Amino acid sequence: MGSKLSVDDSVRVVIIGGGFGGTAAARQLKSWGIPFILVDMRDAFHHNVGALRASVESGFAKKTFISYSVTFEESFRQAKVVGIDLLRQKVLLNDDEELFYSHLILATGSDGPFPGKFNQIIDMETAIQTYEDMAKEKSPRIVIVGGGAAGVEMAAEIKTEYPAKEITLIHSKIALADVELLPSVRQVVKEILLRKEVRLLLSDRVSNLHMLTLNRFQENMAVKTEKGTEVAADMVILCTGIKINSSAYSSAFEDKLASNGALKVNQYLQVEGYDNIYAIGDCADVKEPKMAYHAGLHANTVVANIINSLTQKPLKTYQPGSLTFLLSMGRNDGVGQINGCYVGRLLVTIAKSRDLFVSKSWKTMGQTMPC
Repeated sequence: MGSKLSVDDSVRVVIIGGGFGGTAAARQLKSWGIPFILVDMRDAFHHNVGALRASVESGFAKKTFISYSVTFEESFRQAKVVGIDLLRQKVLLNDDEELFYSHLILATGSDGPFPGKFNQIIDMETAIQTYEDMAKEKSPRIVIVGGGAAGVEMAAEIKTEYPAKEITLIHSKIALADVELLPSVRQVVKEILLRKEVRLLLSDRVSNLHMLTLNRFQENMAVKTEKGTEVAADMVILCTGIKINSSAYSSAFEDKLASNGALKVNQYLQVEGYDNIYAIGDCADVKEPKMAYHAGLHANTVVANIINSLTQKPLKTYQPGSLTFLLSMGRNDGVGQINGCYVGRLLVTIAKSRDLFVSKSWKTMGQTMPC
């Protein structure tokens, strides 16, 4: 980008949330020389696109956590947001500090079960060790609950690393993966799992989930389904139940919330009724799948609009395009679609499956990835 924008002391962008959208916005603001503060409860960016592999392949987890402070230095603040004062334009932190903003970007993301998501407030090294501990679990029989994108990728990762393990995937729908995908993509996902000898229990649900130990070895658990099937397992992994992280903003914007807790936005990704407050990523109520790729596109639009508002130029609209969605089915397989068109194993393996974009995140954060 290169060029810098000259702004006065009244300009400060506060970004709440350091996921894919928040860090993308912060990197762009930094390159433009626009003052900003990135606030996150944790000390490191989590490249959760690689989280499932990190829970299976020992040594991979250290590639999925990247320090915020090394990249953003004094523009990063580790804290929990406890409120937003819209009248005074202040973000309220858990240590009683208040951050003034001229522009606010809400990028709080979503929460979900480990290992696909990791939202514990612990340091980076402990988080890495949590994944390493799971990767070292010696469980011969594993049940995966949920057959959306996370569930099918989890099953494929385990079977790629440990072909002899008995994997059962239980899914409430008849078709696997996400409903937005082409039927041909969803069918190939099923074929890949069957080829890897994953047992599929479709159109069924686990009935005793509350009684099961998750994500660690527990010998001879009995996983029961609503249709009466019983599966013996030594580990149960939950891959369902993603929820929007709305706690930082829900009280301030209670009249601007969609039913799932996401923020209602206009075509410029501004929160409805506010020309200096934006929402990006999972917490923006945009009619498209919740994906890291889309969060990055949102960040591009919002930073452009902040710059345009400061330079009295027309704002840029965000239009969801044809769906691009790649499913990594282990490091040497995959399927997906680009701009609504089917793509097969070779392209997906080269584009995503080999390293799950981890090298890209380290490069964009300006740091060297560990070996």
